[in-house]
Amino acid sequence: MPHLLSLQTAPARRAMIHGRSVLTAIHKQAVADPVPVLPLGLMGDEQADLSVHGGLDKAVYAYPSEHYPFWREARAKAGLGGIDDALPWGRMGENLSLAGVLETDVWVGDVLRFAHCALRVTQPREPCYKFNAAMGFGLAAKLMALQGCCGFYLAVDEPGTLQVGESFELIPGQRRLGVPESFNAKMVKHLR
Repeated sequence: MPHLLSLQTAPARRAMIHGRSVLTAIHKQAVADPVPVLPLGLMGDEQADLSVHGGLDKAVYAYPSEHYPFWREARAKAGLGGIDDALPWGRMGENLSLAGVLETDVWVGDVLRFAHCALRVTQPREPCYKFNAAMGFGLAAKLMALQGCCGFYLAVDEPGTLQVGESFELIPGQRRLGVPESFNAKMVKHLR
């Protein structure tokens, strides 16, 4: 059964990216205690650029843990760390590190029903230069675009709490637009 492997939040802070100080909240840290889920996201989590992250439709970002071995190998090929590079959960900037569900399993409108809250899939994540900086190499966003390992944003349909380790049920929505199809349509510009 799909479950929540890890839960992360971060305040927005300044970081040096490409020689300039940039406000970002991509550097998520694991949270062990139950976390309140509010209409605009997890308590204690912030988004730095509300024009591309956050809001009601992008309140929470989920990422399949199954992609982490791919990113460890990609970082090793880029000369960063080694094949055993310990990428901590949250390194992709995600709030929820999920096990047992991939982008190909979800459609826009599907609901992740947890014990104490419900989150609705709204759209795939689009990688940006901050993702390149977080991963440590300049082609990370393009690689995400090529591989389709993007994760997805969630809206909070029912506020409540989340706890690491809890399972969830994937409740199908209308199934008109899959996350991979939506992602591919958005990524055409990155693949040129």
